[in-house]
Amino acid sequence: MTVDAYIIDSVRTPRALGKPGKGAFSGMHPQHLAATTLSALRDRNGLNTADIDDIIWGTSAQKGLQGGDMGRMAALDAGFDVLVPGVTLDRFCGSGLSAVNIAAANIMAGIDDLLIAGGTEMMSMLTVQGTKEREAGFPSYGLGTGNERLNKRHPQSNQGVAADAIAALENITREELDAIALVSQQRAATAIKNGWFDRSIVPVLDDDGNVILDKDEYPRPDTTAEGLAALKPSFAAIADMPAGMDGLTFRQRINLRYPDVDIQPMHHAGNSSGVVDGAAALLLASPKYAKANKLKPRAKVVAMATIGDDPTLMNNAPVPAAKKALERAGLTVADIDLWEVNEAFAVVVEKFIRDLKLDRDRVNVNGGAIALGHPIGATGAVLVGTVLDELERRDMQRGLITMCAAGGMAPAIIIERV
Repeated sequence: MTVDAYIIDSVRTPRALGKPGKGAFSGMHPQHLAATTLSALRDRNGLNTADIDDIIWGTSAQKGLQGGDMGRMAALDAGFDVLVPGVTLDRFCGSGLSAVNIAAANIMAGIDDLLIAGGTEMMSMLTVQGTKEREAGFPSYGLGTGNERLNKRHPQSNQGVAADAIAALENITREELDAIALVSQQRAATAIKNGWFDRSIVPVLDDDGNVILDKDEYPRPDTTAEGLAALKPSFAAIADMPAGMDGLTFRQRINLRYPDVDIQPMHHAGNSSGVVDGAAALLLASPKYAKANKLKPRAKVVAMATIGDDPTLMNNAPVPAAKKALERAGLTVADIDLWEVNEAFAVVVEKFIRDLKLDRDRVNVNGGAIALGHPIGATGAVLVGTVLDELERRDMQRGLITMCAAGGMAPAIIIERV
């Protein structure tokens, strides 16, 4: 018999520009961002950290300063009891949400009673480092035969080029993509103005206690439709770059699987997710632990799911992931009050709304990664907290959160207010 997994609290850092030397967190150790969220959960909830069974953390690019086990190292940095273990996982963009799902599953299975789940990504560091290193599954440029073999079986492209291909396949126009982007900026501006993110945001301080950043740095509230229309597509040149030992371009790799699709460049900096730095964390507990320690649950996890989809198009898995989660919960689309699908690219949101026939006023109601940024390994945990805060503000019951991840995957979760 399973037990409920309660969500007790949710925190996140502000999201800073992910550009070397320009963003507020640039040059900072990513471990410091993670430790900031862990410390906030401890202090806000009066935790005896020795009771924490594990910290399950998501970081996608586990290289350089983000290498090793950030879950454990950040706990030590935050001054947690040395008894607290930690593990760090990588499901690309879905890392933070998968961390939450695994934590909830451990509680529901009766294995653990008190867990922290979340994630960190310092994209300001990776924009420099990432160009120098190749990742598993992607074209190897002469570094070995394994990736080339994989690319013959499942051609791997660039995610932005794949987003443009999906738009072509779905007959989605540049104007429709820009409309998604404009709404994201407008909704985020409203949420920020009204303080709707304030409950979850915790300031990041330096070692002397000075505030480094206490509000999101990326949004552009003055965005207009005309300004978006004037932006040049970001992936036009990339689409025709050679990718791998076989000399095929990213466009040609997609055309191996989809020979009839005419990929037109439509995604750009204004209708794609922002490059930012940030961290987020959630505190989860069993009913037994919550009651014994006077922790007030804010929500419970109803169902979780993870699914794979076409790795060539890469960004289409949120729809089947959402359907799988709904089926596991015995719910329908009509039972969900708020939907959150990560705005990796505008086409992901547009396809999600069309395929599930959703009310647009219930999807990403406070904007998303287009306006606020996408700190890869942290975003899933951010979105769970965003939906939880908004369910409470609107006095609604259930929310579903999902996101695409590289390799053609998507995790999903349904939460319900207690």
